[in-house]
Amino acid sequence: MKRATISKPPGSSIDIAVKAGVDCASMPRGFTRVVPTALIMAATIAAIANGGLSAQQGPAAARTPRTAAPVDLTGNWVSVVTEEWLWRMTTPRKGDYTSIPLSDEGRRVADLWDPATDGSCKAYGAGGLIRMPTRLRISWRGDDALSVETDAGQQTRLLRFDRAQPAGPRSLQGHSSAEWEPIGGPPVMRNGRGVVAGTPQGGSLKVLTTNLTEGWLRKNGVAYSESASLLEYWDRVTFPNGDTWLIVTSVVSDPRYLLNDYTTSTHFKREPDGSKWKPSPCRL
Repeated sequence: MKRATISKPPGSSIDIAVKAGVDCASMPRGFTRVVPTALIMAATIAAIANGGLSAQQGPAAARTPRTAAPVDLTGNWVSVVTEEWLWRMTTPRKGDYTSIPLSDEGRRVADLWDPATDGSCKAYGAGGLIRMPTRLRISWRGDDALSVETDAGQQTRLLRFDRAQPAGPRSLQGHSSAEWEPIGGPPVMRNGRGVVAGTPQGGSLKVLTTNLTEGWLRKNGVAYSESASLLEYWDRVTFPNGDTWLIVTSVVSDPRYLLNDYTTSTHFKREPDGSKWKPSPCRL
C-alpha cells in the first residue's frame, strides 16, 4: 500500500490510498475508493480549473418556474372524449352515479339534485371541470403561475408555484399549488454506489387543489364536499405523426362524500390556434 498526495491550492491537499490489483467498481460503499494516481491528478486539476472559472463567472441566476419548466403546457387544447361519453357529453338522469364510489352521505346528496339546475356553475368547479367537453387555453401569468381557462363554463384556474401565496376564501376553483416533477434527476444509490440518473428529459406538472366550495363531479349533481382535495398530474405527449396530447390524471379525495379516491384520466389534443374558442358561461 502506498499513499499519493496531490496538491491543491495553498493550505489543502488530497490524500489517496492506492493499491495495485483492486477493482474500484467492486468496492462497497464506505471503503476507500482506489483509482490510478494519474486519473486522480487529472480530475483534481480539472476540478480546480472549473472552480476558478465558476468563480469568475459568478453565481448562476435563480431560475423561475417558467424558465425551469421541463415541458411546455401552454397553448390551445380541445378535449377528446373517448370514455364515459354518456356521462360527459350529456346530463345523466337523476340518481345515475355509476362508477363513482359514493358514501351513503354522497348518495343522499346526489339524490337531492333538481334537474332544473342543469347547467349550474357547480358542475364547473375544479373537481369536475376537466371532465367537461371543453377547450383549454393555458398561458403563463408572470413567471410563477399558470392560467388555465375553459370556454365551457368560462372558468379560470390559477396554478401557483409560489407556496407563500395565501389561499384566500373558499371558491369553486379553490387554491392550487403547483410544482414540476422532472423525469430523471440527481444521482441515485444502486447497490451501495451512486449512479448518475441522467439529465432530466421532460417531466410532469403536479397540482394539489384545496380550499374548495362544494361542487359536482357530474352535471347531474353528484357532489364533492368542501372537505375534498384534488391531486392532478399534467403530462404532454408527442406522437410520431406529430400530434401533441395533454393527459390530465385527476384524483379526487373526499372523506365525506366518497368511500375511496375517484381517479380519472382526461385527454386533450393540441390545436394550432384559438380560432375555435367559443366561451359559454355557466348558470349561477
